[in-house]
Amino acid sequence: MASQPQKKKQRMRNSVKGDAGKLDRFDSLPWTSSLPGADEDPFSTFAGLNDFEGGVLSLEEIDESEYGLDLPKGFQKGAKKQEKLTKRKREETDNGEVTVEEKKDGEGEEEVKKKKKKTKKKKKKAKKTEESADKTKKTEESKESVDNEEAVTDININEKSEVEDQFDDSEYHAWYELRLHPLLLKSIVRLKFKEPTPIQKACIPAGAHQGKDVIGAAETGSGKTLAFGIPILQRLLDEREKFERQIEQKGQADEKIVSRGFLRALIITPTRELALQVTDHLKQVATGTNVRVVPIVGGMSTEKQERLLKGRPEIVVGTPGRLWELMSGGEVHLVELHSLSFFVLDEADRMIDNGHFHELQSIIDMLPMVKEGHAEDTINCVTATGIQRKKRQTFVFSATIALSSDFRKKLKRGSVKPKLEGELNSIEALSERAGMRSNAAVIDLTNALIMANKLEESFIECKEEDKDAYLYYILSVHGQGRTIVFCTSIAALRHISSLLKMLNVNVWTLHAQMQQRARLKAIDRFRGHEHGILVATDVAARGLDIPGVRTVVHYQLPHSAEVYVHRSGRTARASADGCSIALISPKETSKFTSLCKSFSKETFRQFPIEASYMPEVFKRLSLARQIDRVLRKESQDKADKSWFKRNAESVDLIVEENDSEEERVNSIRKKKASSAQLKKLQQELNSLLSRPLQPQSFSSRYLAGAGISPLLQQQFQELAKQKYGDVSKTGDNKKRKLVVIGQDCVEPLEALRSSGQEVSMDTKGAVEKRRNLESLRRKRKEDKKRLHEQKRKKRKQLKAGGD
Repeated sequence: MASQPQKKKQRMRNSVKGDAGKLDRFDSLPWTSSLPGADEDPFSTFAGLNDFEGGVLSLEEIDESEYGLDLPKGFQKGAKKQEKLTKRKREETDNGEVTVEEKKDGEGEEEVKKKKKKTKKKKKKAKKTEESADKTKKTEESKESVDNEEAVTDININEKSEVEDQFDDSEYHAWYELRLHPLLLKSIVRLKFKEPTPIQKACIPAGAHQGKDVIGAAETGSGKTLAFGIPILQRLLDEREKFERQIEQKGQADEKIVSRGFLRALIITPTRELALQVTDHLKQVATGTNVRVVPIVGGMSTEKQERLLKGRPEIVVGTPGRLWELMSGGEVHLVELHSLSFFVLDEADRMIDNGHFHELQSIIDMLPMVKEGHAEDTINCVTATGIQRKKRQTFVFSATIALSSDFRKKLKRGSVKPKLEGELNSIEALSERAGMRSNAAVIDLTNALIMANKLEESFIECKEEDKDAYLYYILSVHGQGRTIVFCTSIAALRHISSLLKMLNVNVWTLHAQMQQRARLKAIDRFRGHEHGILVATDVAARGLDIPGVRTVVHYQLPHSAEVYVHRSGRTARASADGCSIALISPKETSKFTSLCKSFSKETFRQFPIEASYMPEVFKRLSLARQIDRVLRKESQDKADKSWFKRNAESVDLIVEENDSEEERVNSIRKKKASSAQLKKLQQELNSLLSRPLQPQSFSSRYLAGAGISPLLQQQFQELAKQKYGDVSKTGDNKKRKLVVIGQDCVEPLEALRSSGQEVSMDTKGAVEKRRNLESLRRKRKEDKKRLHEQKRKKRKQLKAGGD
């Protein structure tokens, strides 16, 4: 058994070892001299008992490399002096505290000596940590000056470079005119937004500085998200600055200025994907501001979203269904709306489409009522006493807008009256119910054509059964850049995707019946592939901002002109160019002409098709269709059998197989024959796919044997430029690899510009034809009725004569 003094010595050694291990871990961390020492009271910084009162750092103590700030030289020099003074104070206080404690406790001289030794050891280790931290700082600064590319990986150095880039007034002069907060300008410079878009120039001053409600309409891809996102962040940051300024000047501040822990902005979007995209954009702009943005959408676990809301985020972006589900369930953060400063409706025309989104009406009824000049709470809104009600701004954004001439008068009358009853069937009714004020700024930047300026629209006339072939031609011959293929039905989407996968075309699908996780995964994969292909329904028509989408293909025409606008708006975004191709069957010509009439467009370009490629395309597609039929038949038989067995088991019935031996043998033979046929078809298709897609009259000996087409001529020119550039660089004439002409893809936009023909759309003639057809149908119906009546009268006469 060891004696008690030996046990004490062993504990002392273990504690020293543990402290040494902890200090080794802290070697890699940056040292901040403003933190309290080991022997000081850790709560003194918050109680205001230390030298800096309340833990607020003085300018001399701020390290510019850590906070990403450029301080004047005078403050930088003062920082070194302040660090020396703080070190001396710590040494004096450490020595003094030990002597006082020794005298108070009345301990022996040996124990006092031991304590002194301990303090000396701690001081030495602290000095070592400071020296190591200084070394790491010096090495980082040297790396920053030597190699900028390596320094980008370091967060502090990255922030420094971003701040330095801010002062390039020539590139970001337009943003400085909007008088934004420095942190917002910093994030804008980091995201490389050189100048604001027209909708942003118009909405940010009205929303951020004038405090007005805004109704905004602009074409798709015009930057509407930041048009309402920047005013929200600007107001929150201005309130924080005002609060901090009052603390500096008066020593105390009015707590009503900053509503901490309450919801400040509620943004509602029609689709989940758009809500997540808006959240990502706002998070990117809000980096460094400590403003939290949380998405609340369906298809995800409610428990996780409730945990996110417990963190009390300032901004919530969500869809009406899930928001109302949590609100009606009593989620405190979503019900306490007295401090709500912003209510935003994005893609409002989609909200009122077909009269759905009843949850949106319930959410709007939960908002505090707004009068001219002040706000009142509704019965449903949970309020807290002693907290100032915030002045709320309402933002309504859409791609199209139609307001009456007396809209402002309606808003003035509706602001005093209680909330109207009935459905929100127009943007006017939606804005009035949301509490928009009469001095709202109405910003309509939609042009007469509605479509983007750099969008090239085209069409291909074909039979309904040949749409698959022309789609495969576009994706194989003109498959550069990201492409989105739109369908109106999920059945057509599944049919297209299965055929394209058989033809070795890698596609991703997106429709409403997919789970949210699968939808997000498909979008991420499509966004990550430079030449990706997405086959989607109209779920992807609104709000999705995927860069690099070069082509939009309308496999089936939409039911309305608005959906056509939003589909085509997935390309030619943010002043980029793009191409849309509509596949039109004879049944859809009247619908297409009505679309042209609604856009007041008289001419459309016809997409150029190389007829020599089509025989090979039809061969491959016929084989793929045959394989698809066989596979579908097998899967249907399996599904029928499993359905029969499943229902029999649910009713506790025993299924007996009464098939004779001949029937069993015949079924086995059929299966073998179908499998052999399937293998044969797959082998033929694989042999065709192994060869490059070439024109029917392609000659391996003479390239120009069948004549040079415009597409082939363009490929020759590009190939000659590449070869000439390679020769001029290298300067030698070595043998190079064989290049297959006809395989290099050309973008649809380039092919359309080079050889697309403009076709005049006779909308008046189409309307006349439609009227003539309707009149013919009416005449036929009337003739049938007359004949039917005449026959009935003859029968009556015959019966009467017989009697």
